[in-house]
Amino acid sequence: MDLRVALIQTSLHWENPTANLAMLEEKIAALEQPSDLIVLPEMFTTGFTMKPETVAEPMNLTTFKWMRQMAAQTGAVVTGSYVVRENGNYYNRLLWMQPDGEFDAYDKRHLFRMGKEHEHYAAGERRIIKEIKGWRVCPLICYDLRFPVWARNRQMEYDLLVYVANWPAVRRQVWNTLLQARAIENLSYAIGVNRIGEDGNGLYHAGDSAVIDFKGELLNRRSANEIIIEQTLDYEALRAFRERFPAHLDADEFEIK
Repeated sequence: MDLRVALIQTSLHWENPTANLAMLEEKIAALEQPSDLIVLPEMFTTGFTMKPETVAEPMNLTTFKWMRQMAAQTGAVVTGSYVVRENGNYYNRLLWMQPDGEFDAYDKRHLFRMGKEHEHYAAGERRIIKEIKGWRVCPLICYDLRFPVWARNRQMEYDLLVYVANWPAVRRQVWNTLLQARAIENLSYAIGVNRIGEDGNGLYHAGDSAVIDFKGELLNRRSANEIIIEQTLDYEALRAFRERFPAHLDADEFEIK
């Protein structure tokens, strides 16, 4: 029941999908051990661009097919977000691609208004929870991290919370603190995969990609460099902790509208 995860922390070529897919393919090929889940940053083909009309793809085109190929070759689920055009709208869409070619998608719900994301992209309306090797995984995107109600593990619906991000270094303390809080309050492992380097808007990103356990403990060393973090998550330890400390049984009921 253990889950092997790989977090790919990297710089990104600004608004250049071809260069990013080639670079990421090399990094995936360099994984030291087989993984069950490979996680890429937010908008991994372009960086956090507000020009979706120049880079957006329809579903089932280049990036979709590339992710299907990567998942089939590695035998792992591959996930990350990119810019998708659908029904006249643009979405910051996380694709969850399985090795057998089955997939699901999550559209970012909380759009970063300080970066005018809400002026260019449509917001998602549903959360997804996916299963892999008996683990239930809830993948979310960047600014979603600031909204604990959206991530709340109300009835222990998931075991692993995943955030993909382009989170600027100027707010790195917030990133580190909230990732830890989401793990603790939801009695869940939490993963955050962030990019590094300067983007086309002059914003610097310090990475700090992390694997955090259900007690809020950091399981890897944070870094601001190009790095692939490979970590094994212990399901039995999670199950035993939830039995000893079932705080979710005292959680408040609420409804999201």
